[in-house]
Amino acid sequence: MKSMTEGNLRSAFAGESQAHMRYLIYADKAEKEGKSNLARLFRAIAYSEQVHATNHFNTLGENKSLSENLQNSINGETYEVNEMYPSFLEVAKYQEEKRAQKSIMNAFEAEKVHSKMYEKAKKTIDEGKDTSFNNIYVCEVCGYTIEDTVPDRCPVCNAPREKFRKF
Repeated sequence: MKSMTEGNLRSAFAGESQAHMRYLIYADKAEKEGKSNLARLFRAIAYSEQVHATNHFNTLGENKSLSENLQNSINGETYEVNEMYPSFLEVAKYQEEKRAQKSIMNAFEAEKVHSKMYEKAKKTIDEGKDTSFNNIYVCEVCGYTIEDTVPDRCPVCNAPREKFRKF
């Protein structure tokens, strides 16, 4: 693929991905405010944006074998833990942005778990088996992720166990 087209597809993938998430966030807000039809509209268009992003991603040849996809995920989570979030946190501290510090720390702590979960999954996939995760729970407040049992309180943000969503 020619470099200008590839660059355009990568930019389009990023834009469509961000629109997808932004519209889901808007849908949640509309739902909480009792506007279920508006929420439905946001979710429908979010799905459309996901289709666009998926098409761009696949056209770029980025959706590879499961093992390669897991390794790419491990690399991304490791980068976030080792480089991205520590430097973002330092800037937020320097600029005394307390809310940003909290948001960054919540993500930072969750990313540590994600890379371990992906490593576990890659090991079983590389053995030719499916992963063996039982229940996976995610804190709806901070994103902390845990397998099997929900703690009484989230170890990252102290949210009660009722704030964990089961997957």
